[in-house]
Amino acid sequence: MSFVRKWWNSVFVKFSAAFLLVGLVPLIALSIFSLQAFTGHVQQFTVNNLKQMSLYLSYNVNNFFSDYDDITRLMYTGRYEGYSHTISVNQTANVNEYEQINSIPIAAFLRTVLYSDKHIRSVYFVRSLDGKLYFQTRQSKPLLEEKLPVAEWLQPLAEKPNHLSIYPTHGEHYYNSPDRRVITFGRNLIDISGTLTAEPKVVGSLFIDVDAGVLDSFFQEMNLNKDDELYVLDGANRIYYSNRTDREKASEEAAETAPERFDDEDYLVFSDEIPYLSGQVLMRVSERSLFAQLTSTQSAVYLAIVVCAIALLAMGTLLSRRLASPIRDVLQHMNKVEMGNLDTQIESYGKDELGRLAFGFNRMVERLKIFINDAYVAEIKQKQAELNALKSQIRPHYLYNTLEVIRMNAVYNDDGEVADMILALSNQLKYVIDYGEDWVTVREEIDHLNDYFHIIRVRYENRIDLRLNVADDVRMDFPILKLSLQPIVENAIQHGIRPKGGKGSVLVTMERAGDTLSVTVYDDGVGMSETQLQRLKDQLAETKAPSKNVGLKNVCDRIKTVCGDGYGLEISSMEHVGTSVRLSFPVRKI
Repeated sequence: MSFVRKWWNSVFVKFSAAFLLVGLVPLIALSIFSLQAFTGHVQQFTVNNLKQMSLYLSYNVNNFFSDYDDITRLMYTGRYEGYSHTISVNQTANVNEYEQINSIPIAAFLRTVLYSDKHIRSVYFVRSLDGKLYFQTRQSKPLLEEKLPVAEWLQPLAEKPNHLSIYPTHGEHYYNSPDRRVITFGRNLIDISGTLTAEPKVVGSLFIDVDAGVLDSFFQEMNLNKDDELYVLDGANRIYYSNRTDREKASEEAAETAPERFDDEDYLVFSDEIPYLSGQVLMRVSERSLFAQLTSTQSAVYLAIVVCAIALLAMGTLLSRRLASPIRDVLQHMNKVEMGNLDTQIESYGKDELGRLAFGFNRMVERLKIFINDAYVAEIKQKQAELNALKSQIRPHYLYNTLEVIRMNAVYNDDGEVADMILALSNQLKYVIDYGEDWVTVREEIDHLNDYFHIIRVRYENRIDLRLNVADDVRMDFPILKLSLQPIVENAIQHGIRPKGGKGSVLVTMERAGDTLSVTVYDDGVGMSETQLQRLKDQLAETKAPSKNVGLKNVCDRIKTVCGDGYGLEISSMEHVGTSVRLSFPVRKI
């Protein structure tokens, strides 16, 4: 009990409890409220969007039936293939005696209707006099006349001779293509010449098979799921078309059971009228599929709330420990200092108040150690540093003076070539040993290169030549990394020209490309094979120090370290032709 009381009296425990209370309650409340509002808006927007889609679909379907109604009326208008005239002929004689419609052969008329629309699959005309069948089709398969349901098609036309009949979606069994779905439109050809009678003079019936894929294209624009259903119904709830082929039955049984079939609480039902059929487009959308993503989002949010609550609990516990631990650590180190241990140091805790406290404690201990240490120790260290600096200055000057004495002796003995070589060597040593900045001017680097090559020419009896080509836009005071060219030129001589034997040359070009200074060293030596070149590139890419090509590796690493990864060294080579090494530096002011 006392432990619990002590634990609760801790300021860190109280702070953690307040932190959790302030963090968890608003988080849970705001998350649930936001989720409910978001869900409601998304559902309402989705439903409104589906209503608009249903209205647009009903408009397209109505136009579909109206368009093919107009095509069946070509028998009365006589407008096709650029030909138009008013019907005044005796259609009975025209069809029965001359086998014509509108003064053209029936076959030609059917062909005209067939190709008047790309979605018409077949056209049939049944003469009433003797039941003779005329047809035109785009099918590659032969027509099986015994399977053609002419009697079934003629029945509704007999009941309503003056109206268009529409036969629901069905397979083309009469072409042995049951999977090919079509909708059949039928209209009677009535002889309207002469005196009108109570019973219309039906001389024949025209039937058009239209590819049901036209309606498929309308419904595909809806982007519905596989569980959703679409129906085109007439006034008696007969199914004229459906995206569910198992439900495409235009029978009395289907008409009677359709209302119960469409009544399902798991579906959202949208319907809009089709004036031409006195029917409707009925769309049944599965709520589960429609809002599946929204449901997963809700689950994810609830899961996130649980995870955040657990994270806050863990953070509260961790925060309490993290706040208490540094203070305990400071108390322990203070006890060590009090006991005389001045070598203790507190680890850094960042830049907050605890970090400042640790930093102040460490500085206090360091100052105590400074005051305790004897003054002569610091003074001896200072004298030793001055002595080392003096030695580093004496050695180079001694070397320069010695070389100058040798050179003057060579001049005195009229050996000008030796004197020039010693002068070049002295300049090189001075350039190399001189401590200072990493960057020098292009002029200084070229002068050093000329001093180096002076000795090379003498050494190899002028068989190796150096050529310099500096572009006009490259100024001699441009900065360049010190000692970057001489190792590359030396490598070209040792590994490129010398193995070839005979004479050779090294070309150094300098060009400026925007803010980049490009220096390329060419040699006409033995070159390298693709395998050797790739091995060299792999060595340059490695982080460890190489056993060969140390100069190239050092230059490459120095450029990348000083200038950045965008700069460096590139090598190209062709066996028996030569090698080129391109160095890139930023153009900057010294």
